[in-house]
Amino acid sequence: ELKKIFVEQIKIIYWKNKIAASTTNLAPGINVTELEIFEVRLSSPLLDDSLLRQIDKKIPYHILFLLEYQGKYQAWIGYKEVSSGSNTFKVNGYYHTEWLTEEELPFKLVGLNIDAVYENFVRQIAGDRLKTEVIGESLGESVARDEQKQALQKQITKLQAKIRKEKQLNKQMQMNTELKKLKKELEVML
Repeated sequence: ELKKIFVEQIKIIYWKNKIAASTTNLAPGINVTELEIFEVRLSSPLLDDSLLRQIDKKIPYHILFLLEYQGKYQAWIGYKEVSSGSNTFKVNGYYHTEWLTEEELPFKLVGLNIDAVYENFVRQIAGDRLKTEVIGESLGESVARDEQKQALQKQITKLQAKIRKEKQLNKQMQMNTELKKLKKELEVML
Protein backbone atom coordinates (compact mmCIF):
# COMPACT_ATOMS: atom_id res chain seq x y z
CA GLU A 1 0.00 0.00 0.00
CA LEU A 2 2.89 2.36 0.82
CA LYS A 3 4.40 1.61 -2.58
CA LYS A 4 1.09 2.56 -4.23
CA ILE A 5 1.00 5.87 -2.29
CA PHE A 6 4.60 6.56 -3.29
CA VAL A 7 3.92 5.95 -6.99
CA GLU A 8 0.63 7.87 -7.08
CA GLN A 9 1.51 10.92 -4.96
CA ILE A 10 5.24 11.60 -5.49
CA LYS A 11 7.05 12.67 -8.64
CA ILE A 12 10.58 12.97 -7.23
CA ILE A 13 12.51 13.46 -3.99
CA TYR A 14 15.64 15.64 -3.75
CA TRP A 15 18.05 15.68 -0.85
CA LYS A 16 18.50 19.48 -0.79
CA ASN A 17 20.70 20.22 2.23
CA LYS A 18 22.34 18.88 5.31
CA ILE A 19 22.60 21.13 8.35
CA ALA A 20 25.39 19.79 10.55
CA ALA A 21 28.48 20.99 12.37
CA SER A 22 30.56 19.95 9.34
CA THR A 23 28.48 22.01 6.87
CA THR A 24 27.72 25.10 8.97
CA ASN A 25 29.33 27.23 11.63
CA LEU A 26 27.16 25.63 14.35
CA ALA A 27 28.16 23.52 17.31
CA PRO A 28 27.03 19.89 17.25
CA GLY A 29 23.85 19.15 19.16
CA ILE A 30 23.36 16.63 21.95
CA ASN A 31 20.11 15.16 20.59
CA VAL A 32 20.30 16.27 16.95
CA THR A 33 23.52 15.49 15.11
CA GLU A 34 22.33 16.70 11.72
CA LEU A 35 19.19 17.94 10.05
CA GLU A 36 18.40 16.77 6.52
CA ILE A 37 16.24 18.83 4.16
CA PHE A 38 14.31 16.86 1.54
CA GLU A 39 12.29 18.45 -1.25
CA VAL A 40 9.38 16.23 -2.29
CA ARG A 41 7.68 17.11 -5.59
CA LEU A 42 4.07 15.95 -5.50
CA SER A 43 1.64 14.82 -8.19
CA SER A 44 -1.31 16.24 -6.23
CA PRO A 45 -1.61 18.68 -3.32
CA LEU A 46 -2.39 15.88 -0.85
CA LEU A 47 0.16 13.52 0.68
CA ASP A 48 -0.44 10.66 3.08
CA ASP A 49 1.78 11.40 6.09
CA SER A 50 2.39 7.65 6.59
CA LEU A 51 4.86 7.98 3.72
CA LEU A 52 6.79 10.72 5.56
CA ARG A 53 6.63 8.62 8.72
CA GLN A 54 8.16 5.65 6.85
CA ILE A 55 11.00 7.80 5.46
CA ASP A 56 11.59 9.26 8.95
CA LYS A 57 11.71 5.76 10.42
CA LYS A 58 14.33 4.54 7.95
CA ILE A 59 16.68 7.56 8.08
CA PRO A 60 18.39 7.99 11.48
CA TYR A 61 18.50 11.80 11.28
CA HIS A 62 15.99 14.58 11.80
CA ILE A 63 14.33 15.60 8.53
CA LEU A 64 12.61 18.74 7.28
CA PHE A 65 10.35 17.96 4.31
CA LEU A 66 9.58 20.67 1.75
CA LEU A 67 6.59 19.50 -0.25
CA GLU A 68 6.27 21.23 -3.63
CA TYR A 69 3.20 21.29 -5.84
CA GLN A 70 2.80 23.69 -8.79
CA GLY A 71 5.26 26.26 -7.42
CA LYS A 72 3.78 26.33 -3.89
CA TYR A 73 5.55 24.84 -0.88
CA GLN A 74 4.51 23.30 2.39
CA ALA A 75 7.06 22.62 5.14
CA TRP A 76 6.57 19.47 7.23
CA ILE A 77 8.64 18.46 10.23
CA GLY A 78 8.12 15.74 12.79
CA TYR A 79 9.02 15.91 16.44
CA LYS A 80 11.45 13.01 16.53
CA GLU A 81 12.73 11.39 19.73
CA VAL A 82 15.15 8.54 20.25
CA SER A 83 13.22 5.48 21.39
CA SER A 84 14.29 4.34 24.83
CA GLY A 85 17.05 1.75 24.79
CA SER A 86 17.68 1.77 21.04
CA ASN A 87 19.09 3.78 18.17
CA THR A 88 15.71 4.06 16.43
CA PHE A 89 13.56 7.18 16.34
CA LYS A 90 9.92 7.62 17.22
CA VAL A 91 8.00 10.36 15.40
CA ASN A 92 5.20 11.66 17.62
CA GLY A 93 3.42 13.77 15.03
CA TYR A 94 3.95 16.19 12.19
CA TYR A 95 3.62 19.94 12.06
CA HIS A 96 3.22 21.75 8.78
CA THR A 97 2.65 25.14 7.23
CA GLU A 98 -0.05 26.10 4.77
CA TRP A 99 0.79 26.19 1.04
CA LEU A 100 3.13 29.16 0.55
CA THR A 101 5.46 30.58 -2.08
CA GLU A 102 9.15 29.80 -1.56
CA GLU A 103 9.78 33.35 -0.27
CA GLU A 104 6.98 33.08 2.32
CA LEU A 105 8.38 29.95 3.99
CA PRO A 106 9.02 30.77 7.68
CA PHE A 107 12.60 29.58 8.07
CA LYS A 108 15.17 31.46 10.04
CA LEU A 109 18.33 29.65 11.05
CA VAL A 110 18.27 30.54 14.77
CA GLY A 111 20.51 28.95 17.39
CA LEU A 112 24.10 28.27 18.30
CA ASN A 113 23.94 24.49 17.92
CA ILE A 114 22.05 21.94 15.80
CA ASP A 115 19.63 21.14 18.68
CA ALA A 116 18.55 24.80 18.89
CA VAL A 117 18.18 25.11 15.10
CA TYR A 118 15.98 21.98 15.00
CA GLU A 119 13.85 23.20 17.92
CA ASN A 120 13.39 26.60 16.26
CA PHE A 121 12.44 25.00 12.93
CA VAL A 122 9.79 22.87 14.68
CA ARG A 123 8.44 25.92 16.54
CA GLN A 124 8.47 28.11 13.38
CA ILE A 125 6.59 25.51 11.34
CA ALA A 126 4.13 24.63 14.12
CA GLY A 127 3.35 28.31 14.72
CA ASP A 128 0.79 28.93 17.47
CA ARG A 129 0.39 25.24 18.26
CA LEU A 130 3.76 25.18 20.05
CA LYS A 131 3.86 28.74 21.30
CA THR A 132 5.77 28.69 24.59
CA GLU A 133 3.48 29.52 27.47
CA VAL A 134 5.92 28.78 30.26
CA ILE A 135 9.36 30.40 30.18
CA GLY A 136 12.00 27.72 29.73
CA GLU A 137 9.54 25.09 28.47
CA SER A 138 11.39 22.49 26.43
CA LEU A 139 10.28 21.42 22.96
CA GLY A 140 9.27 18.01 24.34
CA GLU A 141 7.05 19.64 26.95
CA SER A 142 5.47 21.91 24.32
CA VAL A 143 4.76 18.92 22.08
CA ALA A 144 3.26 16.94 25.00
CA ARG A 145 1.04 19.92 25.89
CA ASP A 146 -0.07 20.22 22.25
CA GLU A 147 -0.87 16.49 22.10
CA GLN A 148 -2.99 16.84 25.25
CA LYS A 149 -4.85 19.78 23.69
CA GLN A 150 -5.49 17.83 20.48
CA ALA A 151 -6.75 14.79 22.44
CA LEU A 152 -9.04 17.01 24.53
CA GLN A 153 -10.36 18.71 21.38
CA LYS A 154 -11.07 15.27 19.88
CA GLN A 155 -12.97 14.21 23.03
CA ILE A 156 -15.04 17.41 22.91
CA THR A 157 -15.93 16.86 19.25
CA LYS A 158 -16.95 13.22 19.91
CA LEU A 159 -19.05 14.22 22.90
CA GLN A 160 -20.79 16.99 20.95
CA ALA A 161 -21.72 14.47 18.23
CA LYS A 162 -23.00 12.05 20.89
CA ILE A 163 -25.15 14.80 22.46
CA ARG A 164 -26.73 15.62 19.09
CA LYS A 165 -27.64 11.94 18.54
CA GLU A 166 -28.94 11.30 22.07
CA LYS A 167 -32.72 11.40 22.38
CA GLN A 168 -33.08 11.17 26.18
CA LEU A 169 -32.96 14.55 27.87
CA ASN A 170 -31.43 13.33 31.15
CA LYS A 171 -28.51 11.68 29.27
CA GLN A 172 -28.06 14.85 27.20
CA MET A 173 -27.83 16.88 30.40
CA GLN A 174 -25.24 14.49 31.90
CA MET A 175 -23.16 14.68 28.74
CA ASN A 176 -23.49 18.49 28.65
CA THR A 177 -22.08 18.65 32.18
CA GLU A 178 -19.14 16.51 31.08
CA LEU A 179 -18.74 18.69 27.96
CA LYS A 180 -18.55 21.86 30.07
CA LYS A 181 -15.89 20.23 32.25
CA LEU A 182 -13.82 19.29 29.19
CA LYS A 183 -14.17 22.78 27.70
CA LYS A 184 -13.01 24.31 30.97
CA GLU A 185 -9.97 21.99 30.95
CA LEU A 186 -9.19 23.09 27.40
CA GLU A 187 -9.52 26.77 28.34
CA VAL A 188 -6.99 26.28 31.16
CA MET A 189 -4.54 24.74 28.67
CA LEU A 190 -4.97 27.60 26.20
